[in-house]
Amino acid sequence: MKRVKVSNNVIRRLPRYLQKLDELGESGVDRISSGELGRQMNLTPSQIRQDFSCFGEFGQQGYGYNVSALRAEIAKILGMDRNFTAVLVGVGNIGHALIDHFSFQNYGVQLVAAFDVKQDVVGTHIGELVVRDMKSLSTVVEELHPDIAVLCVPKYFANDAAKTLVSAGIKGIWNFTNVELDVPENATVIENIYFSDSLLALGYYLSERMDEMSKTVKNHPVN
Repeated sequence: MKRVKVSNNVIRRLPRYLQKLDELGESGVDRISSGELGRQMNLTPSQIRQDFSCFGEFGQQGYGYNVSALRAEIAKILGMDRNFTAVLVGVGNIGHALIDHFSFQNYGVQLVAAFDVKQDVVGTHIGELVVRDMKSLSTVVEELHPDIAVLCVPKYFANDAAKTLVSAGIKGIWNFTNVELDVPENATVIENIYFSDSLLALGYYLSERMDEMSKTVKNHPVN
């Protein structure tokens, strides 16, 4: 598999491909053409071929793509075979929900520790994890060498926690704090999750559709 500089748009489509290929595999589909894959994903065949060409040649002309083989290649590109480990920092509502309901292992990540500052939470079990005291964060991270930190602390504590994690050697932060983290450039990879952005984008598209419907009604009044 070759590694070249790939655009963010291509990277964001890869999980969509993975999900679609999982659906196809579960439906018993062994192979699929770029045309049919594009039709099901609302993408053009040329876009799909261009995306995959960033990483290699996965299909055969006249045959299409082997679903299981392509799925394995995309999973590898996304690092799902690297056995990443993660710690979760902040077991409030979001953190607790992620531990309870998000299947980290399905995406090649093992959650190995969780931390919180609340003393009535420290020492309790959430799933298979025992919540540790935030005071031990640096020591445990340096000891376990996790790859990823899932950051779910309150806004006012976000940057302090992030700096502690980076200093302890964390390689990536999955950031749910809604704060732009102030950590040294290139010190770690940060993926920001903004629920408000997604909701507001939905509001924009709904407003756009409603305005278009309103224009249609005005231009074609009902008698």
